[in-house]
Amino acid sequence: MFRRRLLSTAKGLSLSLGLSLGLAALPLAAAHAWENRVEGMKNQWERLITEQAEGQRSGGLRSLAGQAERLVAEHPDQAMPLVWQGIIEASYARERSGLGALSSARSARDALERAIELDPDGANGSAYVTLGALYDRAPGRPVGFGNSDTAERMFQRALSIRPDGIDVNFYYAAFLEDEGRIDEAREHARRAVEGEARPDREASDEALREEARELFERL
Repeated sequence: MFRRRLLSTAKGLSLSLGLSLGLAALPLAAAHAWENRVEGMKNQWERLITEQAEGQRSGGLRSLAGQAERLVAEHPDQAMPLVWQGIIEASYARERSGLGALSSARSARDALERAIELDPDGANGSAYVTLGALYDRAPGRPVGFGNSDTAERMFQRALSIRPDGIDVNFYYAAFLEDEGRIDEAREHARRAVEGEARPDREASDEALREEARELFERL
C-alpha cells in the first residue's frame, strides 16, 4: 500500500514538474517567435534596399510596413519590433511623395521614439540614426516636424553609442553638408568609409560605405 502511494506521488510530482516546465517554456517560445519574425523582416528589408533601385521599392516596403505594424500590435512592449517598424516606415517615406511620405515619416518617428522609451540605447544606436535622418529630411513646422537641432542631438546620441558605425557617420556627414559644415562633413564621411559593417547588416552597411566614399570624394 505504502509503495503504491509512493509511486502515485512520484507520478504526480513528475506530471506536475512536466507541466510546470512546459508552461515555463511558453514565454520563451513566444519570444523566439517574434524575434524570428523581426529577423525575417530585417532580411527582407536588406534585400529590398540593396537589390532594388530607389523608386522601385514601394510595393515591398508597403507590405513590410504592414507586417511590422501587426507585430508591434501583438508585442507593444518590445523595443525591437518598434525599431524595425521605424526603419521600414522611414525607408517607405523616401519612396513616397507628398502627404503619404509625411504620414510614413510620422509613423516612423512615433515608433522609434516609443522604442527608445523601452530601450534607451535604441537597438545599439540604430533608432537614433534613423530619427536623426527623419528630423533632418522632414519639412519643418507647420507642415512637418523637421528640426535640425533635434536631428543633431539624435546623431550625437548615436555616435556616443556606436562611434565607428558606417550608417551614423554617413547620415551625419550628409546632414553636416546640408548645414554648410563642410570640414566636419568630410571627417564623418571619412569615418564612414573606414567604419565597421555590422555582421547582421553587412549588405546595407557596405552599400552605405560606397555612398560615403562618393560623398567624401565630392567634399
